[in-house]
Amino acid sequence: MKNGYIDIVCNLYTPEACENGWTGLDENFKKQVRMPEYMLNGVSIEDYIRKMDQAGIERSLLIAVRAGDLNINGSWEIPYQVIADICDEYPDRFSGLAGIDQTRGMQGLQDLEEAVNKFGFVGAHWYPHWFGCPPDAPQIYPYYAKCCELNIPIMMQVGQNLVYSKERRLPSVARPILLDQVAIDFPELPIIGIHIGVPWTDEMISMCWKHENIYTAGDAYAPKHWPPQYIRYADSYGSHKVLFGTDWPVIDPQRAVQEINDHNFRKESHEKLMRGNALTVFTKIPR
Repeated sequence: MKNGYIDIVCNLYTPEACENGWTGLDENFKKQVRMPEYMLNGVSIEDYIRKMDQAGIERSLLIAVRAGDLNINGSWEIPYQVIADICDEYPDRFSGLAGIDQTRGMQGLQDLEEAVNKFGFVGAHWYPHWFGCPPDAPQIYPYYAKCCELNIPIMMQVGQNLVYSKERRLPSVARPILLDQVAIDFPELPIIGIHIGVPWTDEMISMCWKHENIYTAGDAYAPKHWPPQYIRYADSYGSHKVLFGTDWPVIDPQRAVQEINDHNFRKESHEKLMRGNALTVFTKIPR
């Protein structure tokens, strides 16, 4: 499916992932997002690819999540090798993103380098809230530098986070405005603030407008409910700064694509949102 859409935020949500505790979602969260019953215990990769096909999605970026210091109860991770194996099996449909755990020090930096150079991962992913660590904290700066060295972008959740599991309630430590100093210190680093920045969407837009190297992704929130200013930004002076994502399994890909189409973006804005901007930012995605 050449020239299809690119979903830059996709989580592994297979039966194996659910059984191994690799989702971080409890039953209460699944009810909160009104997850269909057939999805509660996971969806196979083959079935998910069928969803991608029906939505017109060519490639999804799968996250090898690192969610919190493993010495703290409630933290978890998806081994890089698991994501690498899926990408190897379906090289035309998936590319990997390397989760970052800044508490691992030099080992974490070596892991990131291996993910890119050995496994072919195309970017880095970080969850500030799982670590209670804001984006401008000194502990994460070596990882920004490593991303620059490896010529990969980094994405991170900005804005609020929900109660994904009552076992571990997380603080909202990553307001979009905190990307300001990071972009000043690392102007070479493409930084993607995922999850729209809700409820500080205006801050997210202002950071994208101010800094050439800051982008945003319209994931985790159904496009039907995107804030009006976010829709205007994506279809006007910010059309080169907004990327498409679902945060599957939070948003179904077919729903996401249809609701974006319902916004009636200009043709050139739609192409950038759904594919072009991803290829610009993720330079290691196979063409």
